[in-house]
Amino acid sequence: MIQGWWEPNPPEPISQMRAPLYARPMRGRIATILGFVLFLLGLAPARADEVADFYRGKELRLIIGASVGGGYDVYARAIAKHLSEHIPGNPIIVPQDMPAGGGIAAANSIYNVASRDGTVIGAIQNTVPFEPFFNNRQAQFDAERFGWLGTPESEVALYLVWHTSKIQSLKDAQTREMIAGGAGAASTPVFYGRIFNQILGLKARFVNGYPGQNEILLAMENGEVEAMTSPFWSSLQTARPEWIPKHLVRVLFQYGEKPLAELPGVPFALDLITNEADKTLLRAASAPLVLGRPFAAPPDVPPERLAALRSAMMATFRDPAFLADCVAQRLDCSAPKSGEELASLIRAAYAIPPDIRRRLIEIYQQGQGGQP
Repeated sequence: MIQGWWEPNPPEPISQMRAPLYARPMRGRIATILGFVLFLLGLAPARADEVADFYRGKELRLIIGASVGGGYDVYARAIAKHLSEHIPGNPIIVPQDMPAGGGIAAANSIYNVASRDGTVIGAIQNTVPFEPFFNNRQAQFDAERFGWLGTPESEVALYLVWHTSKIQSLKDAQTREMIAGGAGAASTPVFYGRIFNQILGLKARFVNGYPGQNEILLAMENGEVEAMTSPFWSSLQTARPEWIPKHLVRVLFQYGEKPLAELPGVPFALDLITNEADKTLLRAASAPLVLGRPFAAPPDVPPERLAALRSAMMATFRDPAFLADCVAQRLDCSAPKSGEELASLIRAAYAIPPDIRRRLIEIYQQGQGGQP
């Protein structure tokens, strides 16, 4: 009978049948298993060697989207000091500050101009990834396409009033007008100040034109303004570490991902809000704070190099020498997040309900339109 495709293959003669694995000679079985294990073990080193070969002898440019001496610059240079040790091939890290446009110029350059081979990364101001969210035409990038690498910490912001102000409590801030400092009509202090005017009924009025946070803090000391709505806890610990212990300021409340253990008696903003839509709005508005001091690579970096950079960043955050530098420089490096976590956070922020997004855009654009 002619064997058809519908018939099983005829059985092999017993003399030609292969012995099952367990019945083969021990030496052959061990050789087979060892060969398979060595094959698997050989894959990772080969890939690591490829990354090391690429980075060996190269410079890795670190673009810092802020001015020299500011908080972002200090964090970036502290990380740059140790990062190379954890990247295969140990490239030389070369920091370069690019503060123009409030950090937007740096993000545009990393996204559109920088090489996508893994030789350029950036320290990006945490509000910048959300500029496209607010339809800012200057932001020429898609935040979800960056290769996010990680952050050494998540920020908690404070709402401060100077100790000589008549504003003694949150209730006072809801009934009395106070003068707060801002960098510009759509700057971070003014943006958050407007949010809290809306959802907590505060009565802050803003004096703009200060170049940055340090100048606003100095204006508080000089009596020019009585409040600042958004200094980061980590920055305050570096710039004015004596303010809170000496009771030179009152902290009306704190906001961010979660309250600080260091401020046990200070209210957390989300706990002060009862309206669920307002809570959603504040969580979305606080997303930059959760990003902390984010680092990113351009889009389309080869996957094995992006993985190596992410791994190196997290290893740096755990490095005892880096943590010792954080302590010495009064930097909070206690709550790192991975690149994958940052990417997930940004996706979630861009996916908030349309009505909440419209409210945030209106608050942002209100600032661009001038004073109320």
